Amino acid sequence: MALPFRDINVQIAPDCYIFKSPSTPDAPALTIDRPTGEVRLSDAALLSGKRITRTTSVRGILGVIQLRLDKYVVVITKDAHVGRLKGHMIHRILEVEFLSVHERGLRDPDEDRFLALLRSFLKAGPMYFSYTLDLTNSFQRQAAQQDQAAASGSALAPLWMRADDRFFWNRFVQSDFIDFRHRGARGLPGAQPGIDPYILPVIYGMLEIHPTTFRGRPLTLALITRRARFRAGTRFFSRGIDEEGHVANYNETEQIVVLNDTGRSNMGSFSAGTGSAAGSTLKTQPQEDTQILSYVQTRGSVPVYWSEINNLKYTPRLVVRGDNRGLEAALPAATAHFTEQVRIYGDNYLVNLVNQKGRERLVKEAYENMVQTSKRAASSSKSGMERIHYIYFDFHSETKGMRLDRAKLLLDQMHDALIAQQYFSAVTSASSSDRLESRNLQSSVVRTNCMDCLDRTNVVQSMLARWTLERMFSDLGLMSRGGTLLDQDPVFEELFRNLWADNADRVALGYAGTGAMKTDMTRLGKRTKAGALRDGQIAVTRYCLNNFMDGPRQDAFDLFLGAYAPNSTSSMTSGAYYVFADRRPVLIQAVPYVLAFSLFLLLVGLFTRRLPDSAVLPLRLFLLVWAVIAAYSFHFILRSGELYVNWPKLVPRPASVEDYHEAMAKARKDKLLGAFVTRHERGLSTARYLSAEEGKKRIE
Repeated sequence: MALPFRDINVQIAPDCYIFKSPSTPDAPALTIDRPTGEVRLSDAALLSGKRITRTTSVRGILGVIQLRLDKYVVVITKDAHVGRLKGHMIHRILEVEFLSVHERGLRDPDEDRFLALLRSFLKAGPMYFSYTLDLTNSFQRQAAQQDQAAASGSALAPLWMRADDRFFWNRFVQSDFIDFRHRGARGLPGAQPGIDPYILPVIYGMLEIHPTTFRGRPLTLALITRRARFRAGTRFFSRGIDEEGHVANYNETEQIVVLNDTGRSNMGSFSAGTGSAAGSTLKTQPQEDTQILSYVQTRGSVPVYWSEINNLKYTPRLVVRGDNRGLEAALPAATAHFTEQVRIYGDNYLVNLVNQKGRERLVKEAYENMVQTSKRAASSSKSGMERIHYIYFDFHSETKGMRLDRAKLLLDQMHDALIAQQYFSAVTSASSSDRLESRNLQSSVVRTNCMDCLDRTNVVQSMLARWTLERMFSDLGLMSRGGTLLDQDPVFEELFRNLWADNADRVALGYAGTGAMKTDMTRLGKRTKAGALRDGQIAVTRYCLNNFMDGPRQDAFDLFLGAYAPNSTSSMTSGAYYVFADRRPVLIQAVPYVLAFSLFLLLVGLFTRRLPDSAVLPLRLFLLVWAVIAAYSFHFILRSGELYVNWPKLVPRPASVEDYHEAMAKARKDKLLGAFVTRHERGLSTARYLSAEEGKKRIE
């Protein structure tokens, strides 16, 4: 079994980058040719004669990405230790560095913008990795992989090959290495297993590990949320389902309890200095088997074709294709989604939390129609749709008046299903600390959603996690049947609440740009006025971010995950050059500045002290004129809100493009400004930019 190298030195030579592990001198060195970017494996001894200009140590290779004019090797230069899980050290990425293959002297504005997007994305994105533990798979799937390998008499595959493709977040930027692994290169065709230790899988999401005690019994409580890389993006630019059956904001959350976690993993013990008091206590019982219990839940957007179009109004325009034509178009995608969920998790209990009144009603009805249509269409085949169970719970209606206790009605509604669902449990013996011996399996999963799959979803998921955790402790004999965490151990109860509230904030931050709402219900167990005020602040912040900041964030997702390829044929067409230029007519761009200038003059006129003998009429006329200009500018911006949203530039959303063109058509018909709105695009013309680009290439 090939595990990733934990220590890699990078030697930078004029004609290549050389990566090798100083702790494994016999392993082949990985070289990346400059300027072609070709990947090769070489004998480290044969490279000793290279002229090395710089040598540095990195924590791992995140991948290789091709932008418009250059290719870059992305290396992890700084990480933080999150903790140990079953003896394996977990790391979080803090800093990365981009190693240019060409080191071109000329600067290109789009290339610089691409790099800025990637740097900000990798700096803000919570990404985790382990050299020895597969973070992409739940413990139950890991146990199944071990059983399959044992049954076939073969060793486990390399860590990256075992990774769940949905949560292998850097899968796209590892494409060069993976292609070389399967096919080799010129002069060296065929499989190249020597590159396996250089491929490091990374997850995106939330991961916390807490060594603690429950009623004096040492244990480790961990929570892992894995965000899927398919249809990833920001709140209003990534909704619903795509043609392949991938839904937006899909996350798998695994709650883990480890008993007798001695940390005996030989590989996991490489990193030192992160021990804890609880861990020291556990080492006093080295002969006891380590017990692992886990419970998995999922969340994901409603699997129909729907979207919300930003238009500067607080409530965006909702578009739901819930009619017969829309359902028919989305049916193959939804069926593929449900079939995959059943294959991976077994029975799926679809808990829908959207409102049954108001604008959300359209989404609720579309979801119900899709589930019913999918079941009818699959009734004659064995697609597994009979294992889909739809459950509706109007969260806002049931808990209005700060009545959180009424949310437990959902637990009563699902009681029998939760009993039958079970949870995963396994043991690892002292003789084989990495071998999971399954004792119990989780047979189904609860898939929860609201509109955003954030705030309401997390409250319900934490309730289900608490119910299951109390069941685990009861089965283990750590607490009596019918007891609660609060009654048995208030300190552990507080840890549990904060852990799930942190999860809510982390998932919401990646999707909506802010922390989660309703976290007072998770942290405190009740709705509070302070929590309501905080939710109001978050709502205002989300409004600003989702309208004016999420376009570049979505571009960063699309760029890193491969939804947009800067060097592809389609992106090199004339219309794609200078992709970040603002192509709106200059007059349209100027209206917000006119509004700001008008408000400034109004404030000056209202609050500047007048001379005693000054005339009042001119000042009133002055204020009236600028008040009219400000009012008209404000009205124009609101009426043409789609023109002032910061849209994604790389992969435009079809529905938003239609609304943008409609808003532009209205602006051209405006009685005052319409005649002055020009139709040309601002910036270099296509011909001029093509000529400039060709000149750059000749110089390089």
